[in-house]
Amino acid sequence: MADTEAPAKKTTLARTVKDKWRSKHWFKVRAPGLFQHVELGETAATEPEQVIGRTLETTLPELSGAADAGKAHVKLRFRIERLGGDGVAEARFVGHDLTSDYVRRLARRKRSKIDTSFLVTTKDGIQIVLKPVAVGEQRLQTRLRAELRHKIVQILTEEAAQRSSPEFVREMLQGELSKILAHGLKTLYPLKKIEIRRSEVLGTIAEEVSAGEPPVPVESTGPPEIATPATGESDAAAG
Repeated sequence: MADTEAPAKKTTLARTVKDKWRSKHWFKVRAPGLFQHVELGETAATEPEQVIGRTLETTLPELSGAADAGKAHVKLRFRIERLGGDGVAEARFVGHDLTSDYVRRLARRKRSKIDTSFLVTTKDGIQIVLKPVAVGEQRLQTRLRAELRHKIVQILTEEAAQRSSPEFVREMLQGELSKILAHGLKTLYPLKKIEIRRSEVLGTIAEEVSAGEPPVPVESTGPPEIATPATGESDAAAG
């Protein structure tokens, strides 16, 4: 009897799984205006409201194509906020991360790694949590590291206050803010590398970009994956 029941149970389970997937619908997901409303991919759900709150992750080259071919280590995060009238899910930009292997390569043996985390506010009132990482060519004294950390906070706070949120995000993703930081810190110490390894946007960025500032360039898309945002790393000197 057991031998005849087992195949029947497997058949029922397989049919249930198949029927469950058959009842799902695929929803296209669209990026915000900062990224020219490019299609991010698709996500499946039984009911439309189930897609709200889902997080999608993709890399900058997958989103913008050849324009950012050398930035595969930059991961972008989007969260679905609503469904449009055309049935397309609208997502907002919620932040970015650098891949953990890229950050590890920055801080090799006998180099100091300076991490910090703080909140900035852009000219249009959007708050963004920034987590920069700076790397010295050699081990740095505690006092110098504290001075560098303070200067990083000062520079990025001032730069954010002078820019709209679209401008600030664009310059952050394209590496312009890293160049500004390197220039501002060289009088204290010529750092080997400085990057904004993680950001978290606490509000909704405006659709438009200021005159003369193009949106983040987009040429083609790649398949994003549903993912949970990566966790940050603690402040420590590389060993």
